[in-house]
Amino acid sequence: MKYALLVGRILFSMMFIMAIMGHFSSGSIQYATSAGVPMASVLVPLSGIISFLGGLSILLGFKAKIGAWLIVIFLIPVTFMMHKFWTVSDPMMMQMQMAMFMKNMALLGGALMITYFGAGPLSIDNRSGATN
Repeated sequence: MKYALLVGRILFSMMFIMAIMGHFSSGSIQYATSAGVPMASVLVPLSGIISFLGGLSILLGFKAKIGAWLIVIFLIPVTFMMHKFWTVSDPMMMQMQMAMFMKNMALLGGALMITYFGAGPLSIDNRSGATN
Protein backbone atom coordinates (compact mmCIF):
# COMPACT_ATOMS: atom_id res chain seq x y z
CA MET A 1 0.00 0.00 0.00
CA LYS A 2 2.90 2.38 0.57
CA TYR A 3 3.61 2.31 -3.17
CA ALA A 4 0.00 3.19 -3.95
CA LEU A 5 0.36 6.24 -1.72
CA LEU A 6 3.58 7.22 -3.46
CA VAL A 7 1.98 6.89 -6.91
CA GLY A 8 -1.04 8.86 -5.70
CA ARG A 9 1.22 11.62 -4.40
CA ILE A 10 3.07 11.74 -7.73
CA LEU A 11 -0.13 11.87 -9.78
CA PHE A 12 -1.68 14.50 -7.49
CA SER A 13 1.35 16.78 -7.59
CA MET A 14 2.09 16.61 -11.33
CA MET A 15 -0.77 18.93 -12.25
CA PHE A 16 0.58 21.68 -10.02
CA ILE A 17 4.19 21.21 -11.11
CA MET A 18 3.53 21.05 -14.84
CA ALA A 19 1.26 24.11 -14.92
CA ILE A 20 3.86 26.64 -13.78
CA MET A 21 4.81 28.00 -17.20
CA GLY A 22 1.20 28.82 -18.03
CA HIS A 23 1.10 31.18 -15.07
CA PHE A 24 3.69 33.39 -16.74
CA SER A 25 1.99 33.59 -20.14
CA SER A 26 0.26 36.75 -21.28
CA GLY A 27 -2.77 34.67 -22.29
CA SER A 28 -3.27 33.34 -18.76
CA ILE A 29 -2.84 36.78 -17.27
CA GLN A 30 -5.32 38.28 -19.76
CA TYR A 31 -7.82 35.50 -19.06
CA ALA A 32 -7.54 36.10 -15.32
CA THR A 33 -7.98 39.83 -15.88
CA SER A 34 -11.14 39.18 -17.91
CA ALA A 35 -12.41 36.98 -15.05
CA GLY A 36 -12.04 39.93 -12.66
CA VAL A 37 -8.82 38.95 -10.90
CA PRO A 38 -7.30 42.13 -9.44
CA MET A 39 -3.60 42.74 -10.14
CA ALA A 40 -3.56 39.67 -12.39
CA SER A 41 -0.09 40.50 -13.74
CA VAL A 42 1.25 39.94 -10.20
CA LEU A 43 -1.20 37.43 -8.73
CA VAL A 44 -1.22 34.94 -11.62
CA PRO A 45 2.58 34.40 -11.61
CA LEU A 46 2.57 34.40 -7.79
CA SER A 47 -0.16 31.76 -7.78
CA GLY A 48 1.95 29.70 -10.18
CA ILE A 49 4.91 29.84 -7.82
CA ILE A 50 2.73 28.87 -4.84
CA SER A 51 1.21 25.99 -6.81
CA PHE A 52 4.60 24.79 -8.06
CA LEU A 53 6.22 24.86 -4.61
CA GLY A 54 3.26 23.06 -3.05
CA GLY A 55 3.26 20.42 -5.77
CA LEU A 56 7.02 19.89 -5.53
CA SER A 57 6.80 19.58 -1.76
CA ILE A 58 4.10 16.93 -2.04
CA LEU A 59 5.91 15.10 -4.85
CA LEU A 60 9.11 14.81 -2.83
CA GLY A 61 7.33 14.28 0.45
CA PHE A 62 9.38 17.12 1.97
CA LYS A 63 7.34 19.27 4.35
CA ALA A 64 4.34 17.82 2.53
CA LYS A 65 1.80 19.14 5.04
CA ILE A 66 3.04 22.67 4.41
CA GLY A 67 3.08 21.99 0.66
CA ALA A 68 -0.52 20.82 0.86
CA TRP A 69 -1.47 24.06 2.64
CA LEU A 70 0.14 25.95 -0.25
CA ILE A 71 -2.10 24.00 -2.63
CA VAL A 72 -5.13 24.89 -0.49
CA ILE A 73 -4.08 28.57 -0.54
CA PHE A 74 -3.78 28.31 -4.33
CA LEU A 75 -7.01 26.41 -5.00
CA ILE A 76 -9.53 28.40 -2.96
CA PRO A 77 -9.21 31.76 -4.75
CA VAL A 78 -8.52 30.20 -8.16
CA THR A 79 -11.59 27.98 -7.95
CA PHE A 80 -13.99 30.71 -6.89
CA MET A 81 -12.59 33.45 -9.15
CA MET A 82 -11.83 31.50 -12.33
CA HIS A 83 -14.60 28.89 -12.43
CA LYS A 84 -17.79 30.81 -11.57
CA PHE A 85 -20.08 28.45 -13.48
CA TRP A 86 -23.12 30.01 -11.79
CA THR A 87 -22.53 33.25 -13.74
CA VAL A 88 -22.20 31.65 -17.19
CA SER A 89 -25.20 31.76 -19.52
CA ASP A 90 -23.88 29.55 -22.34
CA PRO A 91 -24.85 25.94 -21.42
CA MET A 92 -21.67 24.37 -22.82
CA MET A 93 -19.38 26.87 -21.07
CA MET A 94 -21.38 26.49 -17.88
CA GLN A 95 -20.86 22.71 -17.96
CA MET A 96 -17.15 23.14 -18.63
CA GLN A 97 -16.72 25.66 -15.81
CA MET A 98 -18.74 23.44 -13.47
CA ALA A 99 -16.48 20.49 -14.31
CA MET A 100 -13.38 22.62 -13.61
CA PHE A 101 -14.93 23.87 -10.36
CA MET A 102 -15.74 20.33 -9.19
CA LYS A 103 -12.28 19.08 -10.22
CA ASN A 104 -10.73 21.79 -8.08
CA MET A 105 -13.03 20.87 -5.18
CA ALA A 106 -11.80 17.26 -5.43
CA LEU A 107 -8.18 18.47 -5.52
CA LEU A 108 -8.90 20.67 -2.52
CA GLY A 109 -10.20 17.61 -0.67
CA GLY A 110 -7.04 15.68 -1.54
CA ALA A 111 -4.84 18.55 -0.40
CA LEU A 112 -6.71 18.80 2.90
CA MET A 113 -6.16 15.07 3.48
CA ILE A 114 -2.42 15.57 2.91
CA THR A 115 -2.42 18.44 5.44
CA TYR A 116 -3.64 15.93 8.01
CA PHE A 117 -1.93 12.66 7.06
CA GLY A 118 1.27 13.96 5.48
CA ALA A 119 3.23 12.31 2.68
CA GLY A 120 3.36 8.75 3.97
CA PRO A 121 6.14 6.22 4.42
CA LEU A 122 8.04 6.73 1.14
CA SER A 123 8.92 10.37 1.64
CA ILE A 124 11.71 12.65 2.72
CA ASP A 125 9.61 13.65 5.73
CA ASN A 126 9.45 10.04 6.91
CA ARG A 127 13.17 9.42 6.44
CA SER A 128 14.20 12.44 8.46
CA GLY A 129 11.65 11.85 11.20
CA ALA A 130 10.01 15.21 10.49
CA THR A 131 6.29 15.67 11.16
CA ASN A 132 5.56 17.97 8.22
